[in-house]
Amino acid sequence: MSENYIPLYRKYRPQTLETLVGQEHIKKTLTSAIELGKISHAYLFTGPRGTGKTSTARILAKSLNCKNGPTVHPCGECESCKDITNSVPIDVIEIDAASNRKVEDAQNILEKVQYVPVNGKYKIYIIDEVHMLTNHAFNALLKTLEEPPANVIFILATTEVHKVLDTIKSRCQRFDFRRITTEDIVKHLKWISEQEKIKITDDALFAIAKNSAGGMRDSISLLDQLSILGISKEINIEDVNAVLGRVSFDILYKLSTETINSSPANAIEILNNIYNSGNEPLQILTNLNEYFKNLLVAKTCSKDLMPELTGLNEPQINELLKQTPLLEVHQIVFLIERVSYYIKEIKQAVNQHLWLEVCIIDLANMAENSKLLDLQKRISALESGVPAVERTNISQVVTRPAPIQPAKVEQASVKSTEQAVIEKASGQEEMFTPPPMAKKPDGNDINSLWQALLANISSQPTQAILKLATPVKISAEGVVITFTNEMNVSRINESNKKQFISESASVLFNKKDIPVSVKLASAVNTLNEVPKNSENTLDEDEKKSLINENDVEENISEKYENDTEAESGKTVEIPESNRNTANHAQTDQEKMILDLFDGKYVE
Repeated sequence: MSENYIPLYRKYRPQTLETLVGQEHIKKTLTSAIELGKISHAYLFTGPRGTGKTSTARILAKSLNCKNGPTVHPCGECESCKDITNSVPIDVIEIDAASNRKVEDAQNILEKVQYVPVNGKYKIYIIDEVHMLTNHAFNALLKTLEEPPANVIFILATTEVHKVLDTIKSRCQRFDFRRITTEDIVKHLKWISEQEKIKITDDALFAIAKNSAGGMRDSISLLDQLSILGISKEINIEDVNAVLGRVSFDILYKLSTETINSSPANAIEILNNIYNSGNEPLQILTNLNEYFKNLLVAKTCSKDLMPELTGLNEPQINELLKQTPLLEVHQIVFLIERVSYYIKEIKQAVNQHLWLEVCIIDLANMAENSKLLDLQKRISALESGVPAVERTNISQVVTRPAPIQPAKVEQASVKSTEQAVIEKASGQEEMFTPPPMAKKPDGNDINSLWQALLANISSQPTQAILKLATPVKISAEGVVITFTNEMNVSRINESNKKQFISESASVLFNKKDIPVSVKLASAVNTLNEVPKNSENTLDEDEKKSLINENDVEENISEKYENDTEAESGKTVEIPESNRNTANHAQTDQEKMILDLFDGKYVE
């Protein structure tokens, strides 16, 4: 390399406030301060790297120490201006706080503050990365920063202003440097390319500017690196990607297409080609995540905003728009979340290539699974019987009714409705995703409708009694059930259990206030009340089973003699007459009761 070669970022460093790029608010404020002669004793410049903090500090120093100064148009010819331009000033002292952060260094500065300037009007201290100073060093500067000598000015620069002591910030005029827009960077790079006769496409300039994240210095440095290629040929975006180690848009398009189409084998083949080309796993996933981000922008934003938000050209945007109908917004967000997860894993993994392949296979499967998951949720919402008006707000996960607690030695404990509500509110209710129904009940399948109606009743004692009932009619016009035991008929009619049935039927048929009729079986003409095509017609075996049903209901009635106590959580004792010894043979009726309440005989 020639000894006279100067890197482009140094060669094209701004020398006046007018040539400062992308910081219009700072240019205007400092210009007014210089013209009005309102010069502060301390300034604090803060902002991202490469946005012009140190360059502005030098420009300010040159404007103040120029022989024609203070002026916004330094001559650049006087001794003071030349010294600052050549970075060998006498009256402008630049200090790197990262390597001079001790209290002794701060004291060394204070000792020299008292000396008068040699060539210029001011002695100016530019302290770069000031946040690296220790607290002791900050405290040593406090008093001098507040009341320095009349000819001393401090300019502090930092990228992490939150680490600077508040007592320091309160003694300075603060200027916040913003990230330079991509448009301004592209314009400035194009001007430099013309000056240096570098052949480069607009897409390549845009890719350079987009990669710099708002920092001009990084952009100019990358252009300087690529300028060697621009001698023999025109630099294109592929050259930029090769230098940055980025995956090209076309390859990312192919990889994402196979992922969206749920083709893990094809996706892995493309991935291996990318990896064998020298791209690192972390860089591949980072580029893929950026691609999905651009796809999300294409899905949700207007086409006019896409060039600015994505940094892509017109043909690339059209390719993105071809993929947008294939995915929903939530699916794209899901893919971004999964890639972000694997990026974190790869950073900590020893075998990064393994995790890279796992990620691509996972993405190729999950793109399809997210559709299936969404379909399952919709089916669950439809099967739950919730009215269509309420389905938009339905929870995707339902709760299983709390099972009856098994009897303990001499008592069976029944959970009350109030306890179930409290557990549900506190998140203690067991949650599960219901399996799909094998057969959707229709108007003629009265048994299926009866089971669906019972499932919607939250009261366990009410369910237990209703299991002894015979459904006669279940429709949107009304519900008719019968008991062979008159005591159960009275219990249902005289309590709020009838309301439970009505509410369950309302959910089942999406209709409010469905009437419920509970009658004695002997008083009902079943043939007149049941539809002709009903499947509720009793066969001979069912009629025979009703002979002993009356005795079973009497035992159940004794078990639930006081429903109010049972539903409030109180225990119910098993009658002495129903207990059995270990050698006592159980009747069919006793087995039914024990199975129903999970009880057992005790001595």
